[in-house]
Amino acid sequence: MPAPTALITGGTTGIGRATADLLHERGYRVMVTGQNPDTLAEARDHFPHDVAVVRADARSLPDADAVVAAAEERFGSLDVLFLNAGISRPAPLEAVDEAFFDEVFAVNAKGQFFMLQKAQPLLADHASVVFTIGIGVSLGIAGGSVTAASRGALLSMVPSLALELAPRRIRVNAVSPGATDTPIWAKSGMPPEMLASVTASMAERIPFGRLGTAREVAETVAFLASPGASYITGQHLAVGGGSGLGA
Repeated sequence: MPAPTALITGGTTGIGRATADLLHERGYRVMVTGQNPDTLAEARDHFPHDVAVVRADARSLPDADAVVAAAEERFGSLDVLFLNAGISRPAPLEAVDEAFFDEVFAVNAKGQFFMLQKAQPLLADHASVVFTIGIGVSLGIAGGSVTAASRGALLSMVPSLALELAPRRIRVNAVSPGATDTPIWAKSGMPPEMLASVTASMAERIPFGRLGTAREVAETVAFLASPGASYITGQHLAVGGGSGLGA
């Protein structure tokens, strides 16, 4: 029986990379995408040689076409599509301009939707699609309105997409990481002292008293991709150490 296959967008760092590591450990053939030249180079050094690392701008539909073509050539079909690419750009209401708004939506919502559209013909029957959302969609984060709205747009699609793909028994679910220790925080633009203060404050408000790890989120994605989740579709799982409970 051939090894299962997985395509992970935004797979060169953080949760995407941890998921690629985990699925590869479990026998999957894996392809990841990323855009930053430095993280692409790091990923190529990090992953075993049989993990494909492909450059792609999540905003670009032609790049999505190229990724799907590469996946078809390498794998023939896909068993798992983890739509994880995204950006988090905290900004107060008055600081948001049109270019900022459009970029966040282009990466987080438009890019992931069209990657699914273009990859759909490659999805094997009984495949699993997982979107990364984020608990900011439901809990609220000051300065996070645009990021939350872009991810919320994806979340609102999940039930309809699950129904649309159900005749092929393709499952569509979402995972929402809480505050997770990944490089995305360093990319936020906050000075190191502020970043340390913000993350410590977040940890204090989490019932488990700490940030999550990328591996913990990856384990949830791997479960949704597995036969153990064969009767789960259209659902949204939070991985946040109890964030929001008792609030």
